[in-house]
Amino acid sequence: MTHTPHPTTLPPHADPATRLLPPRPDRDVIVPPPGTVHPSHDTVTGEQAHALAEQTERIELIRRLGIPTQATQYFDHLANDMAQRTGFLYGMVNLFLEEQTFIGLHNPPADSGYLIVDRTMNRDHGWCPEVVDRKKALPLHNVHAYHRFSSNYVVDAVGIQSYFGAPLIHDGIAVGTVCVIDPDPRPLNDALRLRDIVLNTRDTAMQAITTHATRL
Repeated sequence: MTHTPHPTTLPPHADPATRLLPPRPDRDVIVPPPGTVHPSHDTVTGEQAHALAEQTERIELIRRLGIPTQATQYFDHLANDMAQRTGFLYGMVNLFLEEQTFIGLHNPPADSGYLIVDRTMNRDHGWCPEVVDRKKALPLHNVHAYHRFSSNYVVDAVGIQSYFGAPLIHDGIAVGTVCVIDPDPRPLNDALRLRDIVLNTRDTAMQAITTHATRL
């Protein structure tokens, strides 16, 4: 598959506080203690309260399972393998902490002309929030083929046109996702194969998380 490199700078309208930056290996991600995730306002809607409760449960489960909240060689390898098998430029193993946190990450080569993404992203950006909310895989061979998914921060910032993601679920709680993204759309008749690769990676990641997460 031939890719047309996109500029390595974000469009002028991108929010500087949430733009994707080069990786910083010295950047640690701290899991807040249980019960310390608070809304930004004194009053919340029922939907916000539900989302807050889910996020608190998620963080407590991540802590209880001992899932690493920083980059690991094991999950980087999974993200790399998933990206290579699908032919996508980017692959992620993603935990939903205070931010989306890529404990596994595959980027294109540094000299490729494509954006090199950071280890974290706003929890509202991309399509992984949809996967976590609905707890089902989301195969988007062409994001512009679906009005609901065609407008998104990563579409504008990174020029992404295809996304395949699946949730990491334990005890009914989605702690994160595995996903691949790419600037090029994929043919619809290849969507099933790509989805199955992502689902297989999800299963491998969950097996590692539930059997020996503390040793990763």
